[in-house]
Amino acid sequence: MAPTSQAGLGPRLTLHAIDNAHGTPGAGLVCDLSIREGDVYRPIKTVITQANGRPAEPLLVDDALKPGRYEVLLHAAAYFAALGVTLPSPNFLDRVPIRFQIRDARQRYHLPVLFTPWGYSYYRGS
Repeated sequence: MAPTSQAGLGPRLTLHAIDNAHGTPGAGLVCDLSIREGDVYRPIKTVITQANGRPAEPLLVDDALKPGRYEVLLHAAAYFAALGVTLPSPNFLDRVPIRFQIRDARQRYHLPVLFTPWGYSYYRGS
């Protein structure tokens, strides 16, 4: 399923998980979104990616998107275990923290994440 146009949409935070080990969207990946308050991250929501590697809805939209420090915690080991991938015990990666900052809550932020059982990368997409 191709992404829809972002033209005319308000501020939002979106996520796209890409399973680089299999060359596919990261369907079924559990992701916890939190915001930093003081010295701790306060949970906001948990989402599961769909067949296209994206949650059904943006992580945050309009007034819910606020300036601050955020974390998306990817449940990578559980994702690969659910696919039946043989991994060492303990796994090299388990839950992977993706940390970033929102400075201007009037913008749209897209977070593409590429991951394998052995590594990950992310960036601010368009």
